[in-house]
Amino acid sequence: AGKRPGFAHDSRTYNFMMCVLGRTRQFETMVAKLEEMGEKGLLTMETFSIAIKAFAEAKQRKKEVGIFDLMKKYGFKVGVDVINFLLDSLSTAKLGKEAQAVFEKLKDRFTPSLQTYTILLSGWCRLKNLLEAGRVWNEMIDRGFNPDIVAHNVMLEGLLKCKKKSDAIKLFEIMKAKGPSPNVRSYTIMIQDFCKQKLMGEAIEYFDVMVDRGCQPDAALYTCLITGFGRQKKMDMVYSLLKEMRERGCPPDGRTYNALIKLMTSQHMPDDAVRIYKKMIQSGIKPTIHTYNMIMKSYFVTKNYEMEEMLEKGMKALKLDYNKFASDISKTGNAVILEELARKMNFVGKFEVSNVLASWADMMKKSAKRKEPTTSARQFT
Repeated sequence: AGKRPGFAHDSRTYNFMMCVLGRTRQFETMVAKLEEMGEKGLLTMETFSIAIKAFAEAKQRKKEVGIFDLMKKYGFKVGVDVINFLLDSLSTAKLGKEAQAVFEKLKDRFTPSLQTYTILLSGWCRLKNLLEAGRVWNEMIDRGFNPDIVAHNVMLEGLLKCKKKSDAIKLFEIMKAKGPSPNVRSYTIMIQDFCKQKLMGEAIEYFDVMVDRGCQPDAALYTCLITGFGRQKKMDMVYSLLKEMRERGCPPDGRTYNALIKLMTSQHMPDDAVRIYKKMIQSGIKPTIHTYNMIMKSYFVTKNYEMEEMLEKGMKALKLDYNKFASDISKTGNAVILEELARKMNFVGKFEVSNVLASWADMMKKSAKRKEPTTSARQFT
């Protein structure tokens, strides 16, 4: 395509190719593409992020550090902000151990900031390694940094991920007494854990304390509570929370709408799911493929396969991830749904989609056969 007259690859297409080469571990070609981008002036921070993550996943630590030399070669200033950005790329990809290794290699070349240590802390917490997280916390303090609210929230999440609820509650109480004072994110972290444990009484208690302390809830916090009460099928509380959101001037965001659609889907209420979808569109919030997958699943699970009816109810046809959709439907254990949809897709000429759905239906049947007891086994039951 790059040889076609009037066409030239941009940073986006080059970065996509970098991702492919990184995943397939074609590192020589990947570095060659990076240098080609450098010659054409197309390098971005995302390019270096892709490269360092690829090397980190392959445990190529010398090459990870070599990325910083390539940045200098092509005129990028490698200061603390740039290093933090790339360390964060590793941390969020659950490569906290590699982020720490890169930090150790580079710490004599730059002056770490509070954010640097917070990123390392987050990396270890994502890996549920509280021993290393504690070591980073202590080193941060030893270097003269006072952990801020962001660092405290990271540690709160880490403790809860590691099932150390009592320690998380202790830390939260220390924050209330000595600071930094918990913010809405701190309360959301605690409330979300209570909701997962179906401890809605405790969740509401923390919510009330937060409001009494003058901390205003946001859409993310309300979404946690709505999801928690929805799982327990307490729809009166769900509607009460939605009403309260409107009264507080805190409109639902995309995550809230997706949570509501998922709730209606789980309760086999496709019409209500579409009603919420339409409200989402009217509010100017763009649905995702995940949104569309959930509503599609709701219709097919309730054996309402008519695509035309969905379109009449206000659905806009987005590009659908049919593998993800088929995977979701397969969890219902009903291969007939996928077989019926595969036939319909074949009839309208969508042969590739039909093959995807049919293959999932075949896998479900084979799986069901393997789970059936043999004739000889049934004789002894």
